[in-house]
Amino acid sequence: MSLSALLAAAPSPEPGGSLDEAAKQAGDAAGWVEENWSTWLNTGLRIILIAAVAVVLRIAVRRALTKLIERMNRSAQAVEGTALGGLLVNAERRRQRSEAIGSVLRSVASFLILGTAALMILGAFQINLAPLLASAGVAGVALGFGARNLVTDFLSGVFMILEDQYGVGDQIDAGVASGEVIEVGLRVTKLRGENGAIWYVRNGEVKRIGNLSQGWSTANVDVQVRPTEDLEKVRAVITEAAQEMAKEDPWSERLWGPVEILGLDTVLLDSMTVRVSAKTMPGQAVGVERELRWRIKVALDAAGISMVAGVPEDAPEPDPTAGMAAPSAYASATSPQSLATTPIPPPSTTK
Repeated sequence: MSLSALLAAAPSPEPGGSLDEAAKQAGDAAGWVEENWSTWLNTGLRIILIAAVAVVLRIAVRRALTKLIERMNRSAQAVEGTALGGLLVNAERRRQRSEAIGSVLRSVASFLILGTAALMILGAFQINLAPLLASAGVAGVALGFGARNLVTDFLSGVFMILEDQYGVGDQIDAGVASGEVIEVGLRVTKLRGENGAIWYVRNGEVKRIGNLSQGWSTANVDVQVRPTEDLEKVRAVITEAAQEMAKEDPWSERLWGPVEILGLDTVLLDSMTVRVSAKTMPGQAVGVERELRWRIKVALDAAGISMVAGVPEDAPEPDPTAGMAAPSAYASATSPQSLATTPIPPPSTTK
């Protein structure tokens, strides 16, 4: 049978069938859209509302926190020019502390608001959040174990700043390093050491902090005199020198109380020690000690009272060879020890 005969025998497609099928599919699509358009509109409006509320709430919270930080800075600047402000308020310290607290609060607020909005938007799409939350929990635990030192440093820095344990300009002893605080961060604290070195101390490594700049400091001076000196005369000379020092500037501001003579600290055969103490401005104890020691020495010399050192003058001179090691027996080539360690020559092979 030829190809033409087969084509002639095949039934011809009805033009009306394809049009009816297309019309049916179009009607089904229109019905499906009509049934679901309300759901789509509801979901879209919900998502837009959630996003708008999240953005507005985030802006409002950040502005409120910014105004709170600015108010803290203004309160510090209001008393900065007064005498009390010069002693108790450090503008740079307050500024850095307020900025750090504001940064932490703004970050936490943004994370909570935007994270909650994202979860609500995913819930509006009928997405099952249980696997996502479980995966996020596992990832958080793994990240916490892997970066536990970083998390520890960050949390320690947050609590140090919130509790105001120290600030810029304070003299602190952090255990691992000591010096003046020049910068306070959430992870690292910078200290300027006595020799000028800058120490970067991780906040998580600080187990104890000794702040020498809060409240008041104590200046202690030990005066060693001969045991034959008149104690009442020594007391009178030291008291007069301390009173003259307290009347002069700038020591009148740095001394926060009268210089006290606590009495005899030690009594030895060749010397006795008188302890002198004074309450000073925070961080000024070392300078007060040096000035007070200078004035006491000058006053005692003028009164004919000589101070003694730790070593008495009539003590025998130390033997210069006391710190030298004994000569080694191996230093002499003829000593029995050297002869015993001399290598044995090999036997001669010549006959």
